[in-house]
Amino acid sequence: MDLNKVVKQWFKKWEKGDYLNLPISANFTHISPFGTINGKKTYLDLVKENEDKFIGQYFEIHDAIYESNRACVRYTANQGKDFSLDVSEWYYVKNNLIEKIVAYYHIGDIREDRNIENYNN
Repeated sequence: MDLNKVVKQWFKKWEKGDYLNLPISANFTHISPFGTINGKKTYLDLVKENEDKFIGQYFEIHDAIYESNRACVRYTANQGKDFSLDVSEWYYVKNNLIEKIVAYYHIGDIREDRNIENYNN
């Protein structure tokens, strides 16, 4: 299976709610603004405990770049009519399994001193 198919399978499994069969390795690592999760079991346990936050999402893929063993995908995750999140993720793949994902997205309000509208030259 090529890298493009592995990443597409990741998104399809999520959209179907089939997270127990994600194409991830036993030593899978997920890095995001919330922190680092090490291990497939730990990751799947976290998802199971928070299914309401993960299940029922659909994805709009905006861009994807594929190399030999890594890919970067920019997408919007949507859940219901009230939630959307713009995400960029790097996927690192070995033996047709995702070993690591590094996710980038905004998780909070912008501090007043960082708001561009308030920027003074």
